[in-house]
Amino acid sequence: MSVKILRRMESVFTVTLTFYCLFTVGVHGDSFTVLQAPEFVSFQKGDWPVSGEKIPDLVALTMGFSVQEDLLWPGLQAGPLFQRPRANILVVVRGVDSLALPQSVASYPLENPVPFTMDSVAETVHSLFAEDTPVVLQLAPSEERLYMLGKANAVFEDLPVTLQQIRARLSQDGSVLSSLPLNSLSRNAEADLLFLSEVQVLHDITALLQRHRHLAKDHSPDLYSLELSGLEELSRLYGPDSPQYRDATALLASVLQKFGQDVYGLYGNSSVVEVVTVKAFEAPLTRKSRSILESRQISNRGSLYNLAHKYDVEYAVVFNIVLWLMIVLALAVIVVAYNLWNMDPGYDSIIYRMTNQKIRMD
Repeated sequence: MSVKILRRMESVFTVTLTFYCLFTVGVHGDSFTVLQAPEFVSFQKGDWPVSGEKIPDLVALTMGFSVQEDLLWPGLQAGPLFQRPRANILVVVRGVDSLALPQSVASYPLENPVPFTMDSVAETVHSLFAEDTPVVLQLAPSEERLYMLGKANAVFEDLPVTLQQIRARLSQDGSVLSSLPLNSLSRNAEADLLFLSEVQVLHDITALLQRHRHLAKDHSPDLYSLELSGLEELSRLYGPDSPQYRDATALLASVLQKFGQDVYGLYGNSSVVEVVTVKAFEAPLTRKSRSILESRQISNRGSLYNLAHKYDVEYAVVFNIVLWLMIVLALAVIVVAYNLWNMDPGYDSIIYRMTNQKIRMD
């Protein structure tokens, strides 16, 4: 009787374990993939999850910048102090949790996929290398959102930005429609054209960088942030199991692989190319367009808890400089006033001394 019970429990345990393994293998999550990276930017292979809100700090660290809070993530190791990559290219792909990118440096699971921007990294690049005018490009073709700074205004002035411009570019010579296998994708459907427009933008960016190779030879690091949402529209329209979605996913994977290799080679094998794939963000992103040169006005209006104003990071340094300088000046004024008050004009001043001798001689 006991043998039968043990055998039955063993069979139940085997079935449960098999189901758990199949479930674990079949479930895929959002990912953060490093396509290209130089040797001095060391990414360790592992399954350490990275939070979506920490990606801007991770990009800043790969470019050799400091961040306000330490990033306690073992996937990135500290590199040489006097070596930094010449560019960082971040591509965010919405509508898919992972892409087949076999020639990648490392890939990590992405947790807490909240919307993020590269504004903080762009401000750091602009503040540290304002005289060198680095290239800062943030582009989202589906939302017609473009932000350029520095040399990007001259290099990418011919880059199609609006959907109308990109679709007109698709009908011109040298477009991706004549060189890429479309398979089940249509040239007339709106969602298909949106996806192909984003692929065209990647192709045009590479072509413009090949035309302006001098950008990769300067000493200022460049920053590229691209957001692609064509797959999200295809998944919403056709479904994730449709042939259009599968063909578009395979096509985008091959295009991104080639895009990373081309940009990595243009910057002399000294650039970091990352791809973030996220099925859907947890919260909608509301981004207010503003100039990076405008001053920040910190206001406390609307605070429900009557909180204090937020101070700048350098507040303590400036406060100590002003405080001790005022103390030193105040002590100097006190010492000078004390000496003047107790000074004997006949003995301490050469003017009165000469005057007294002249009076005595007369």
